[in-house]
Amino acid sequence: MPDLYADISNVPPEIQERLAGVLEARAADARQKEMLNAYLSEIAFPMGARVLEIGCGTGAVTRTLAGWPGVSEAVGIDLSAIFIAKARELSKGVRNISFEIADGRSVSLADASFDVVVVHTTLSHVPEPKELLDQAYRLLRSGGWLAVFDGDYATATVSTGDADPLNACIDAFRSGFVHDPWLIRRLPALMAAAGFSVQPARSHGYVEEPQAGYLLTWIDRGADVLVQNGRIGGDMAEALKAEARRRSAGNEWFGHIAFASILARKAV
Repeated sequence: MPDLYADISNVPPEIQERLAGVLEARAADARQKEMLNAYLSEIAFPMGARVLEIGCGTGAVTRTLAGWPGVSEAVGIDLSAIFIAKARELSKGVRNISFEIADGRSVSLADASFDVVVVHTTLSHVPEPKELLDQAYRLLRSGGWLAVFDGDYATATVSTGDADPLNACIDAFRSGFVHDPWLIRRLPALMAAAGFSVQPARSHGYVEEPQAGYLLTWIDRGADVLVQNGRIGGDMAEALKAEARRRSAGNEWFGHIAFASILARKAV
């Protein structure tokens, strides 16, 4: 099953609405907020910075950027009209924020019009990541910053032992919701090829224990993918979801994935 996010504009509206809820739930997670603030704090935002988020989803990160010290304007773009509508609704009253429907691989915005470009948990869903990086380079002013944050999805696990059945859900989630689970490992070379001066990557470990949080949505979506692919029946899917909740209720849950942030600059 291909990554739904890679062709999000053609995903049925009811599924996009469900994913919008997942994006906002993830953004509200305390550890997710810590990771976002950690890598944004490493960027030297100039006073009056104009900032672009590519693949903004429902705009949670863009809203953070709009309130970041030194930022005068934050713009978010995404392929999904449903996500953009939700982003506009959730940002009502924020004067220095705007959203547009656009493909990050082909953006109509002006050259050298931003000081910072952020790509947060988006690039691993993009079939042609080099095209998006080329656009980021074009859109940045001289000395501008690119910040990419994404999951090292090959590290994701909820196993508590050998042959843990819940990990089948994690494997299925990767197949259905991540285009390239290995992308973060190749990203520094791709960024350098686009012309950026790349800084060392930073790892951000994400652990849930002893109760489930955001990763529980992976179990649910992964179980649904297994059903869609004909690998299990509906009863088994419900049993897997119930087992995840039993572990969480009994303080037996453990989930982990490594995220990474990579900062780069356009030459002055």
